[in-house]
Amino acid sequence: MKFISWNVNGLRAVVKKGFVDIFNELDADFFCLQETKLQEGQIDLELPGYHQYWNYAVKKGYSGTAIFAKEKALSVSYGIGIEEHDQEGRVITLEYPEFFLVTCYTPNSQNELKRLDYRMTWEEEFKTHLNLLDAQKPVILCGDLNVAHQNIDLKNWKTNRKNAGFTDEEREKFSLLLAEGYVDTFRHFYPDLEGAYSWWSYRFNARQNNAGWRIDYFVTSERLTDRLIDAKIHADIVGSDHCPVELLIT
Repeated sequence: MKFISWNVNGLRAVVKKGFVDIFNELDADFFCLQETKLQEGQIDLELPGYHQYWNYAVKKGYSGTAIFAKEKALSVSYGIGIEEHDQEGRVITLEYPEFFLVTCYTPNSQNELKRLDYRMTWEEEFKTHLNLLDAQKPVILCGDLNVAHQNIDLKNWKTNRKNAGFTDEEREKFSLLLAEGYVDTFRHFYPDLEGAYSWWSYRFNARQNNAGWRIDYFVTSERLTDRLIDAKIHADIVGSDHCPVELLIT
């Protein structure tokens, strides 16, 4: 099975840049989006052969997630069941016979870390959501998790130590998640690979210079490890400030 995750940073804009062609070329069984930035009825996306699941933010033009799946889910839930966290359309959970698929657009801690305290609360309660699922069957989590976990996961780590996405607090939360029985699939296959990034600032020619961050992930329950085939970052695919990431499993 092929899974794709992509923060499109505004789906309507990316559709004008060839999204459907990219979607068809990648030919994934499950295609997950973050930061769709639209409301119900604002786009008519024809994707024959796929079931569409959307979670919209209350605030217009903000956040939002979607999953397009060839196989219909046994069940679907939107959010994590906590009203404080479920206003921004950040999580979709699909249940299948052998796993749960979760796509997530993790809240950004923002400039001057003004949302870091909220982010810490989110991290704990989202982890509880994952663990409740994992107690039933394995979990495949994907999305823009808004953290570069290790120094190797961003180009300019020395100057970003106290910036959103690379604070000690955010990195520690990701470490704690992995410690509870989850695998960062890209690092499973490529533990020492440098220069592998999934997001680049629009400023300072960051993408041309590959001055990026790896903040888009596939994280799976440890007991799926023997089913993992490969993880990829499609840095050549443009249209957003993020690129798609991929997971292949048996």
